[in-house]
Amino acid sequence: MKVLKFGGTSVGSAENINKVISILDQQSKTTSIAVVVSAVGGITDKLLEAGSLACNKNLDYKNKYDIIWSLHNSIIDGLFPNTENDKALKKLQDNLQELISDKLNGLKSLLNGIYLINELSPKTKDKLLSFGEKLSSTIIYHTLRSRSVDVVLKNSQELIVTDSNFNNATVNFDQTDSNIQSFFNSNSSPIVLLPGFVSKSTSGEITTLGRGGSDYTAAIIAAAIEADELQIWTDVSGMFTTNPKLVKQASPIVELSYQEAVELSHFGAKVLYPPTVMPVLKKKIPIVIKNTLEPEAIGTTITKNITPNGNSPVKGISNIENVALLTLQGNGMVGVPGFSKRLFETLAQERINIILITQSSSEHTICFGISENDAERAKSAIDAVFLYEISLHKIDPIVVETDLSIIAVIGDKMKNHQGISGKMFSTLGKNNVNIRAIAQGASERNISAVIHKNDVKKALNSLHEQFFEIKTKQINLFITGVGNVGEKLIDQIKQQKAYVKEQFKINLRITGLSNSRNMVVNDDGINLKNWKQELDNGEKASLNGFLEHAKNLNLRNSVFVDITANKAVSNIYSDYLKQSISVVACNKIACSGDIEYYNELKALSRQYNASFLFETNVGAGLPVLDTLSHLITSGDKINTIQAVLSGSLNFIFNNFNAETTFYDVVKQAQEEGYTEPDPRIDLSGIDVARKILILARESGHQIELSELESDNFLTEKGLNSDSVDDFLATLKEDEAYYQSLFKSAQEKNSQLKFVAEFNDGKAKVGLKEIPEGHPFYNLKGKDNIVMFYTQRYPEQPLIIKGAGAGADVTASGLFADIIRIANN
Repeated sequence: MKVLKFGGTSVGSAENINKVISILDQQSKTTSIAVVVSAVGGITDKLLEAGSLACNKNLDYKNKYDIIWSLHNSIIDGLFPNTENDKALKKLQDNLQELISDKLNGLKSLLNGIYLINELSPKTKDKLLSFGEKLSSTIIYHTLRSRSVDVVLKNSQELIVTDSNFNNATVNFDQTDSNIQSFFNSNSSPIVLLPGFVSKSTSGEITTLGRGGSDYTAAIIAAAIEADELQIWTDVSGMFTTNPKLVKQASPIVELSYQEAVELSHFGAKVLYPPTVMPVLKKKIPIVIKNTLEPEAIGTTITKNITPNGNSPVKGISNIENVALLTLQGNGMVGVPGFSKRLFETLAQERINIILITQSSSEHTICFGISENDAERAKSAIDAVFLYEISLHKIDPIVVETDLSIIAVIGDKMKNHQGISGKMFSTLGKNNVNIRAIAQGASERNISAVIHKNDVKKALNSLHEQFFEIKTKQINLFITGVGNVGEKLIDQIKQQKAYVKEQFKINLRITGLSNSRNMVVNDDGINLKNWKQELDNGEKASLNGFLEHAKNLNLRNSVFVDITANKAVSNIYSDYLKQSISVVACNKIACSGDIEYYNELKALSRQYNASFLFETNVGAGLPVLDTLSHLITSGDKINTIQAVLSGSLNFIFNNFNAETTFYDVVKQAQEEGYTEPDPRIDLSGIDVARKILILARESGHQIELSELESDNFLTEKGLNSDSVDDFLATLKEDEAYYQSLFKSAQEKNSQLKFVAEFNDGKAKVGLKEIPEGHPFYNLKGKDNIVMFYTQRYPEQPLIIKGAGAGADVTASGLFADIIRIANN
């Protein structure tokens, strides 16, 4: 024989009840079954609300009653369609509606009584809540009978006997088991239908079995008749590896031990109510959790012995919300017996349940977690009990922290596998999830940590990624500055996304995009096929608004990517790093601006375990800063740096000659995207100055931009021009001067190159005539070159050379920094 329990969602509509009937029809063909049903979904809450309103003299209780009446009658109408031409069926429907009306009239009278006496005692509350299961079981029973199903309806209150602890009654198992066994031994029907949750005391008063009581009813019956199996039918396909509402990659667990199921259900897995397991655990009766809406899904089987599969021993990651952490501490506790006894006795007297306990080995602190709703009451009671010790300053008044949650990693065999707790805490640490308290038993079946409630989603996703996914690391990108380079980066991510996921187990996801006008953020990731339309339809752009979106989403492995040349954007890097959001910057301003801010960003990166990478600041996609970092890290020392660091200036001077005008070449470079929209930024040398400054700083030197020596080749009129058009006009006016620069270099068989140098702690930039044979001489197009003279490379420098400008190579440099973060 099997026992099947159907939850509120399973009986919450005519459509779902028809699915329940189909399941019963199929299973009853092979075995006899006992069927326990909950109240229609949401009805228990509505009954409580109606009772509370009536007790508070609020006539809105009548509206709640009307909703309850309407819901049940609409279900009946849905279960008896097309009765106009079937008189027999119409009569059955009318009879059922009359029965339900009688029960609802009883409910109405009870609510009216509560309103009149202005009181809702625990005893009356049990009478009120019992209506839900009685109504649903009556509807299902008569529907089955109308379809010629051989079924018996048995009131569970005639079987389950309890004490008089109303709202959460304790079962008298001797009498209950005897009643159940006697009834089922005499029953000949293949299906027995029973309302869950409800019971009666030894004195005959209506009682209920508390939260999850329908599950408990089913387990009590299954244990009493020693059923072959207990099936819990709900609206999900079993117990999941974690909360699927918070972690989309969560999957059903095929097999669990009783102990694992208890741990998971205790820690927030609402599919199963913890006491449910206890009666069947003693009898070793398997529990199967199934989905009424998808009956063919495998579900979860809970048994005593499970088959090892060689995978991770972690079976699930769960959490409890709305937790308060209370701390009793003081020097007067050390070595003095009795503090723990008095503390926990006080909580027991207040009927406050303890969720988690941890105590320091010094006995200086006892820390415990309880429901946030009980925190104020607990503090008052404990402070009162220890008033004398507090007055003598032997201990401190109880400290209460709220807005917390508990996360737990659960699995039977974790103690036999090294490093589970290490993986758990290192994963949380890498994502800057602060841990307030830890609890772990000797069995290591459950490792629990208290964290802030805002970090729960990030913590669950990070841990699930660590323990259950094929080591695929999700990177969430927030990109601002979606111009030429930004568009190329998005194209590269779109093109390489599948390859990077397959080869490197990195899942790149663009979560936020922003330009100067609009911004769009999507927790599920932005569709890269139509990102332009999404951005055009996004909200108005705001630097702080974009930051707030990233903070509020609080996603694991988040990266802010700046592809602007905007100072205001660079000033907000510190705010991202403080949220443990890594920063990848194409923008040079932060690293070449005030030295204190540069140092602050470096420190914040270390403090909050968030990378700050800016490879494209120097040489676009060339590995200049990466190489320099490896040299410094390995103990080498930089003596001299010589470099051509402007692809735009190199392009200009490579194409400028006696047959061209300087204006034409600059204009061509501007139109082809080699310069900034304002070419003065490039030609003034400030861009090169920033780059050599960054190289100097990354070499370990604390210098400011103002300390750099700049030998500017532009004319006075060009430097002082008021606009881009004015500047371009000066190039035409001063053509003779620029031709003289070219002629001077030509006469010496040299090439004009704008060179950056760093030597002996000093940096300078300027236009130079490079002789034939020098490594800079044959530098073509938009190429950059950097020569490092170090202690290990004193005479023949380490040279890095290649394209140092252009949207594609700059985007590839940003892409490389993102992958570096992903591999961290």
